[in-house]
Amino acid sequence: MFKASDVKELREKTGAGMLDCKKALEATEGYMEKAIDWLRENGIAKAAKKESRIAAEGLTEAKSLDNTAVILEVNCETDFVAQNEEFKSIVSSIINTLLKNDVKTMDEANDLTIYGGSETIKEAIVNFTAKIGEKISFRRFDRIQKTDDQNFGIYSHMGGKITSLVVIDKANEDIAKDVAMHVAAMNPTAVKRDDVPAELVERESHIIKEQVLAEGKPENIAEKMVTGRLNKFYKEICLEEQAFIKENSMDVKTYVENNGGTIVSMTRFAVGEGIEKREDNFAEEVMNQVNGN
Repeated sequence: MFKASDVKELREKTGAGMLDCKKALEATEGYMEKAIDWLRENGIAKAAKKESRIAAEGLTEAKSLDNTAVILEVNCETDFVAQNEEFKSIVSSIINTLLKNDVKTMDEANDLTIYGGSETIKEAIVNFTAKIGEKISFRRFDRIQKTDDQNFGIYSHMGGKITSLVVIDKANEDIAKDVAMHVAAMNPTAVKRDDVPAELVERESHIIKEQVLAEGKPENIAEKMVTGRLNKFYKEICLEEQAFIKENSMDVKTYVENNGGTIVSMTRFAVGEGIEKREDNFAEEVMNQVNGN
């Protein structure tokens, strides 16, 4: 009556889950357009209508299990939904699933069956989108490994608006959490100078040189001043060189070394960073909802 490729096509057209697509095709004897209507009539294809909308609110979260940690971001359209317990439960289910499965890409992650459930992560997101009436988006994750001699530090700020995850070698979990808190607050670009992207250094050097030349300094003096001001730039963006937030008489590297450790890595997610947020017309939004748009 219908083929697996028909189920795939229907999923791509509607965003509905695989089982719902199979039901729709069974109910409509394999007719694609009728199956789309069936899904719409049953409220399942509502998720497809949300794809063009902007989801820039949501939650970040990090969790560790033995020598594995996961940090992720799941988005929605409003902070009201971000505080919804069912939304939080989906975020938790996704992070637990990722902790149990060694995946590296979003495609691999979305195809995982939710830990303790029967639907994939992608299907859970699509189905919850249809249920809640807002676009829900599993945006990104990072899955990080450590050794037995290392510790994870996890810190979440503003109820999950910002989450940081660091790996510290040798030093204990309290030190690791202190560094994670610093990362959340100060938003460093890189752990150390060698990690700063070359194009960023080149751009900053060019800006500094143009500023110095505009001040009337000769070319040879300008070159020397670029080096000096770049050092200040590194102190502002490199985690190791930033003044430690809990004791600004020392930098973060010194704080960690004084406690017998070294910084291995850091990851920081902030909800909605890099997403262009829409300016909503509240009255228009209410009328759209009244009219069923």
